[in-house]
Amino acid sequence: MNLKKGFVKVIPETFDDLWHLYNIIYEDDEVYARTTREMKPDERYARPRRGKRIPVFLGVKVEKIGWDKLLGRLRAHGTICKAPETVPLGAHHTVNIALNKPLTIVKKKWARHNVERLKRASKTSEKPVTIIAIDDEGYAIATTKQYGVEVKVEERIKLPGKLEAEKRSAAAKEYFRKASNSLRQVWTATHSPIAIIGVGFVKKDFAKFLQNEATEIAKSVVDVKSVNNSGVAGIYEALRSGILLKTMKHMRIAEETEVIEEVLKRLGRNESNIAYGFDDVKRIAQLGAIDTMVLADATLRKASDEKRLVLEDLMRVVEQKGGKIMVVSTEHEAGSKLLALGGIAALLRFSIHGDLYR
Repeated sequence: MNLKKGFVKVIPETFDDLWHLYNIIYEDDEVYARTTREMKPDERYARPRRGKRIPVFLGVKVEKIGWDKLLGRLRAHGTICKAPETVPLGAHHTVNIALNKPLTIVKKKWARHNVERLKRASKTSEKPVTIIAIDDEGYAIATTKQYGVEVKVEERIKLPGKLEAEKRSAAAKEYFRKASNSLRQVWTATHSPIAIIGVGFVKKDFAKFLQNEATEIAKSVVDVKSVNNSGVAGIYEALRSGILLKTMKHMRIAEETEVIEEVLKRLGRNESNIAYGFDDVKRIAQLGAIDTMVLADATLRKASDEKRLVLEDLMRVVEQKGGKIMVVSTEHEAGSKLLALGGIAALLRFSIHGDLYR
């Protein structure tokens, strides 16, 4: 990292690292990496034919950055600003930003929140948490990511009623075996901690089944908790309610969810120690009343250069007056709720009544 010269060199090691880079690389930044480019023969002397792709080191001035979360792929498209003599400057090119490949990012000015995000990402080594929500109507399995929750499996079933004890017992054993096989496939990739959640007693019965039939998986179970909803809805409920905070205390998503739930709670009670929307947050920031300002990553990423500078200036004001900044991912439910509030909100140290800042 050399901020005086405006560049940072990184090597993304995980898909989460690619997500961080997606939120850090802006239009008009420059990225430098080894890539491949199709080189066509000189058509004045040769019959036109398809060119050959060769490896080159290129610099691209970014016009568009694209993130495919399903494929875990990051692509920076723009015009070539540095290249060997055989490659024309100004031509368009797309750099595929890949895992375990060096990348240099050059900015005219590095914002503090971008530098802190990179530093935080470089220190992050926690394993994801695997969550299985299970009841007598089906199960869902998801893994936590720094950018949200990724649902891996979702199955619906219908167990025989409790009055048919013998049938229900046999069906439940077969059901648990199927659920444990699905869980094993997800867990084998990471050997991550497992949280079992669900409605009713099925979750505890499933935990006992793992202890008897899949002891290696059972050793990774760190929590069994109750929720009111089944399936994927139960997973989001567990994140919102905070019952998995002990399990996920180092996970960024849990922290973001907790803060956004506090924002919504204060708004629901019509309290005066909360603000949302750019204009109100900006006015209150000047009073030094902001304890924590939350900003949706999409709001920052999609802003024009002029608007981004205004947002970054607001962030500096909040920090200078002792407040904290949290940039919230919009790839999970909490971030979507923040977007619905205009993409920005603030928890205040003390109550502010309208006439004081309008």
